[in-house]
Amino acid sequence: MEHIAERCRVTSGDDTWRIEDGGVRFFLFCGSEKALLIDTGMNAPDARQIAESLTDLPLLLINTHADPDHISGNGAFERFYMSSSEEDNYRAHGGKGELIPVREGDVIDLGGRSLQVIDIPGHTPGSIALLDAKNRILVSGDSVQDGNIFMFGSRRNMELYIESLRHLALYEGQFDEIYPMHGSFPVSPDLIGRLLDGAGQIRDGLVQGSPVSLHGNDICLYKFPYAGFLCDPAGNDPAASNGSASPDDPAGFNDPVHA
Repeated sequence: MEHIAERCRVTSGDDTWRIEDGGVRFFLFCGSEKALLIDTGMNAPDARQIAESLTDLPLLLINTHADPDHISGNGAFERFYMSSSEEDNYRAHGGKGELIPVREGDVIDLGGRSLQVIDIPGHTPGSIALLDAKNRILVSGDSVQDGNIFMFGSRRNMELYIESLRHLALYEGQFDEIYPMHGSFPVSPDLIGRLLDGAGQIRDGLVQGSPVSLHGNDICLYKFPYAGFLCDPAGNDPAASNGSASPDDPAGFNDPVHA
């Protein structure tokens, strides 16, 4: 499959790349000393080769989460960064290599450019966002996008997702654009509040979904003007799906750490 790599216009120059991989995308962020590949796509076992064709810097990898459309090129890396809460999901999809755990407040320094980890469980147990405060960019994984957000199945948790959106909103003054892995690119920070409203309506039973079938699953599509949610059918509450919150941190993350 042919992949399209385009530079993203950011304030620090030509050091950010967007790689389109069919219905999903991944990113390459470069500093002065290292480069960071963010996800490896759905049909991109050559993701490392693509990245190395764009930069000569030593290359690191981080995954926003471990659904199969984000890890297709991980096999070319001996080690990678990911939330430890996502490891079961990763191994269940055949993921190889050494997981170096990251969590809320961790910072990856690329040399003159740092990315801060923000825990946003809900879409998956260990979903993360990455904040590039210098360039005022948030990489949101699948959790913030204007496409259809997968919230069905045992690893999804609508209640945690709602709490994560509230948590993410605390950082809104630190970014001007959101880089999602699906849907339009980029999207505006005000999408967070819209998704929060829609997810709350679904949780509270205020809207009705339409039955659809996807990958052999009978699910409900809740379609809003700004995005959609693919959820478990009525009677199988998506808020009851398994999450990854710990007993001493029931929301699944600590207080925000600002760069």
